[in-house]
Amino acid sequence: MPEPENQDPTINSSVPDAASAPSPETASGAGDPASALAAAKAEAAQNYERFMRTAADLENFRRRALREKEELRLFAAARVIEELLPAIDNLGLAINAARQPAADVKALAGGVEMVLTQLKVALGNHGLKEINPAGAAFDANLHEAISAQPDARVAEGHVVNVVRTGFALNGRLVRPASVIVSSGTGKSGAENPAK
Repeated sequence: MPEPENQDPTINSSVPDAASAPSPETASGAGDPASALAAAKAEAAQNYERFMRTAADLENFRRRALREKEELRLFAAARVIEELLPAIDNLGLAINAARQPAADVKALAGGVEMVLTQLKVALGNHGLKEINPAGAAFDANLHEAISAQPDARVAEGHVVNVVRTGFALNGRLVRPASVIVSSGTGKSGAENPAK
């Protein structure tokens, strides 16, 4: 009498077991190893060709990205330059006017002041902000103290005079404002003159 198979009743009998699954050779219909080897070589050649195309595409992308980055670096300032050109033209006109024998200094000064305003507006359109802290409290993050002097009109630690204005570009400090800071009233020094 044959021994009964130990079969789990929960297993679906419609699922074929591993022994009955077709082998790769019979599934492809090629039973001999030579045709299987030829098929594997053809697939390997296709994969290698795809790899080479992908590598070439990646190299082309890298070169294109480098070229675009260099072009961006070279021509990023083009819009700023375009806005500055009228101010340069006006400065040239001011110089020509100053060289005239009957040049009016007051009119020239007014014209140069207008050109300065034109330059500030053009640069301000691109994020440049002037730092002119006259009378404000000294801020070491934005100001550079070049000296301190007593001043009864300005509170101690506040800016008495701006020697050179500072600039920030889109919130980042480009150049701090060079300032003279008040050291207070200075009365004690005036009351005790040097002997």
